[in-house]
Amino acid sequence: MRTRPLKVALLGCGVVGSEVARIMTTHTHDLTARIGAPVELAGIAVRRPDRVRQGVPADLITTDATALVKRGDIDVVVEVIGGIEPVRTLITTAFEHGASVVSANKALLAADGATLHAAAVKAGVDLYYEAAVAGAIPLIRPLRESLAGDKVNRVLGIVNGTTNFILDRMDSTGAGYSEALDEATALGYAEADPTADVEGFDAAAKAAILAGIAFHTRVTIGDVHREGLTEVTAADIASAKRMGCTVKLLAICDRSADGRSVTARVHPAMIPLSHPLASVREAYNAVFVEADAAGQLMFYGPGAGGAPTASAVLGDLVAACRNKLAGTTGAGESAYTRLPVSPMGEVVTRYHISLDVADKPGVLAQVATVFAEHDVSIDTVRQQSRDRGADGVAAEGASGAREGGEASLVVVTHRAPDAALSATVEALRKLDTVRGVASIMRVEGE
Repeated sequence: MRTRPLKVALLGCGVVGSEVARIMTTHTHDLTARIGAPVELAGIAVRRPDRVRQGVPADLITTDATALVKRGDIDVVVEVIGGIEPVRTLITTAFEHGASVVSANKALLAADGATLHAAAVKAGVDLYYEAAVAGAIPLIRPLRESLAGDKVNRVLGIVNGTTNFILDRMDSTGAGYSEALDEATALGYAEADPTADVEGFDAAAKAAILAGIAFHTRVTIGDVHREGLTEVTAADIASAKRMGCTVKLLAICDRSADGRSVTARVHPAMIPLSHPLASVREAYNAVFVEADAAGQLMFYGPGAGGAPTASAVLGDLVAACRNKLAGTTGAGESAYTRLPVSPMGEVVTRYHISLDVADKPGVLAQVATVFAEHDVSIDTVRQQSRDRGADGVAAEGASGAREGGEASLVVVTHRAPDAALSATVEALRKLDTVRGVASIMRVEGE
């Protein structure tokens, strides 16, 4: 067994970084046995050195991350800082000085993964990032290695725990979006500024990474169509229940039927209660993979948190260290297909559209005509009258609607291109009898 320890530099010591440091210092014997050589935490770069970090050796703390990655005796750099710069420069500098890198940085990988992979190849070192998507759930490595001989056609998943918690609360308790967000914040699932989660940025970065690996092509976050869940209402949740569905914020990566292009998107969608993803509750993540030979696979577990994410980081660390000992590198970027990413308008799926319309004869016929003119086939229609009381609040299901009252018209379509649906909705808004388009939601997973 090699006696000189493999040296590890840790960039960042927050929730995840402190857990990585703790495990490395308390499980050194096990890590040594698994790697085949001693492994030593050689330095920890932080922004705030005076902060108390329980269980983290104070003598390893430094504020000079650049000097740490330039030391030359570092075998592996673990990056859990996040963001684009200075992290990109720190990682490429580590490569130049012979260190492999383990990262949890989904934002950087989704924005500029190709550059990082190229730099790693040039330096003859590894770039691992299992922790960048779905926390502790083994997902990157199965896609990149276990399914390397198969053809993946679709990746469909819940990859953000905050949004899944919010939608789960809206579904199970009848809470509105704001109320559910407040609960998520109080429990620590949502940040003080939840924008990255609720507007879909976090999930979009993960979708870009998953699509690139699954389809062997380069996909960046700019290629991912993104919609958040801030417009999802209690009425949408109730309507989904009437259809035997629930609402989830999904990351969806598809290979086209002819195999000549791919799509990547993040948006709320209704999925049938019979689909495995429908049962994913609270802050858990799950990803459903469909491949030619393997068929349907599902990966499920905690998608965030210090300990779960640290587990993924340490798995990559062990792999990178083993490769250092063997004088080799693991699987790198696979982008040989060079498939184009199709725009959202070409995506074909079903839709649930809720309209506020005038409650009078002939409205349904007018609406149906607009759908037909844009080649969007209607599957089902549900209409409910609304009666307005003295306070002006509409109540669904009221009987005896007065002349000039309103009705709620819910249309569920057959599969149609997104561009055709968008054109249909614009035309509907121009009808005098359509008072408003209350909501539009895609129906997936059927």
